[in-house]
Amino acid sequence: MSAYEQERDGGGGNPGEDEGSLSSTGELLAYLARGLVDEPEEVSVEQFEEDDGSIVLELCVGDDDYGKVIGRGGRTAQALRTVVRAAATHEKRRVLIDIVD
Repeated sequence: MSAYEQERDGGGGNPGEDEGSLSSTGELLAYLARGLVDEPEEVSVEQFEEDDGSIVLELCVGDDDYGKVIGRGGRTAQALRTVVRAAATHEKRRVLIDIVD
């Protein structure tokens, strides 16, 4: 079982986090972001559903970690969006990712 599958199934996650309402794409985004930052306990993802059925995921990280998530020229942020969108095709949903401070 991969580390992502263990975290998704309840093992390896942070006990104080409430991500039960996140879709699998939201959980994937949180997992990937935690791997990039220095303070993984500061990572949070909020999920909202639009009227047209698309999902908006808002990613928040610690103040010193925004550069790591965005990357040089936005390359890391674009890579995160690409991976999560690819995972969302399995659910036949459209996913938008916002990195908020």
